[in-house]
Amino acid sequence: MSEKVSRYREISRKYGDPWIWGIYLTLIVFSIVESYSASSRDVPKMGVYEPIIRQVVFLAMGAVCVIGLSRINYNNRMLLLVLIPLLWIFTVVSLVYVMFFGEVINNAQRAFTIPGIGLTVQPAELAKLSAVTALAYIMAKNQQDRDVSVKGLVLSTVVVAVFGALMYQSGLTNTLLLMCISGSMFLIGGARIKKLVILAIVYGVVVGAFYLWKVRQENMRDLANKEVVANDSKKSDVDRTQMRKVRIIDWWNHRNTLIHDSVTSDNSQEMFSRMAQAHGGAAGVGVGNSRECSRLPLAFSDYIFSIIIEETGLIGGVFLLILYLWLLSRAAMIARRCHRVLPALLIIGMAAMITFQALFHMAINTGVFPVSGQPLPLISKGGTSILVTSVAFGVMLSVSRTISNITNKKNKDEDINLPSGLDAENPTEMPVKNEWK
Repeated sequence: MSEKVSRYREISRKYGDPWIWGIYLTLIVFSIVESYSASSRDVPKMGVYEPIIRQVVFLAMGAVCVIGLSRINYNNRMLLLVLIPLLWIFTVVSLVYVMFFGEVINNAQRAFTIPGIGLTVQPAELAKLSAVTALAYIMAKNQQDRDVSVKGLVLSTVVVAVFGALMYQSGLTNTLLLMCISGSMFLIGGARIKKLVILAIVYGVVVGAFYLWKVRQENMRDLANKEVVANDSKKSDVDRTQMRKVRIIDWWNHRNTLIHDSVTSDNSQEMFSRMAQAHGGAAGVGVGNSRECSRLPLAFSDYIFSIIIEETGLIGGVFLLILYLWLLSRAAMIARRCHRVLPALLIIGMAAMITFQALFHMAINTGVFPVSGQPLPLISKGGTSILVTSVAFGVMLSVSRTISNITNKKNKDEDINLPSGLDAENPTEMPVKNEWK
């Protein structure tokens, strides 16, 4: 064994996969620099330093989560049988509460504030984490002949449908994101192509039926409004169906990528984001020299990738894209080394959650997808998103550290110390001789 491989294994056994640590720390640097650079619209209200202080505080809280979780074995019974189910219950209750009593943020009813500490929580971010753990649990418990059983397929589809329906009001992309994550987990879970095709058809039918139901509800509401003049200031619900319809139509007809004669409230996000990207060119204008950050709405959150391209250019944007894809690739390699399917599903689910969310954010910024709200993981401003992403990194590091210790004679039973029913073998395990360092 070479000294380089020996050193790699030593670090992995103590701290977790060093490549994942490197990606995490690089994203932290991007977060601190770019979130501060994109916060010029907050400076008049919050002062020069408060935006960066808030971001650093949330990143520090996230770092505590990463370090703490990386030291806990993924197969800890308290974690698997108590804390994760409690997270499911809290998330579902929070999503239902927000549907009726949530605070309106960016024209969507998507958050609530914890009394006493003033912390704003967006349950849709928690739902992604809860869905990943729920799917990992269900698929691991329903393995049959190195494949996800029909029962597991049905239960997983129900989980996606329930969380997707509850998340729909917070943003359509959250529901689509959840479907992409579940598809990735089915691949690692060993599902056959036939079942994946069936899953895709079911997803399409469910999304179509739900969309038609929402359109029908909107039409009924419009008819009711013709008879009764509603007081908009007292309206308790926020319906975004018509807005989504317009955005999808504009995207389908390529109107969201056109350069309009004038900037209006309806096209300001698209226009200023395109201006920022065009201004950046290949090499960018330099960190802190963004011109559009003071004009682009939500430059510090939903459109921070446009500011990153403006300041670092196409080179910086491609580098960031490769960084997220590298995370998914690294997680896939570790998943293939797992003897059990549960850790494989956990690490690929967490990586897919982060990577697909980043891809959605970039696609929205560049006009590939319709306009929607989706933060860039660990970089965009937002406490809930940063903490959830940090937990995902902590879980990935926990799995990688635990798996690395399997080859250690002192920890040879690490991978089989799982609750009954969750110890199914990984159907996609790769021979150790082929593992990528």
